Amino acid sequence: MMNSCPHLAALGEPMPLAVDFCEECVAVGNSDWVHLRQCMECGHVACCDSSPYRHATAHYQGTGHPVMRSAQPGETWRWCYKDEVLG
Repeated sequence: MMNSCPHLAALGEPMPLAVDFCEECVAVGNSDWVHLRQCMECGHVACCDSSPYRHATAHYQGTGHPVMRSAQPGETWRWCYKDEVLG
């Protein structure tokens, strides 16, 4: 694990949440997501890795957008998939 991450360091404030659900889960008829994450690059909201479909990770893999933030109320942490750093 790295001590610093250029992706986390370059971020500003997150976009407001456009939705409070995982759109991909809803599209496949799943409502069992655990927590939501928001892409810091495009604002996409998706489910976490504890959820059955892991759509936040799939978003990173499909787009290369490296940083997601927690979309849970009261949480402010961010995760960089590329550098595997919590910030």
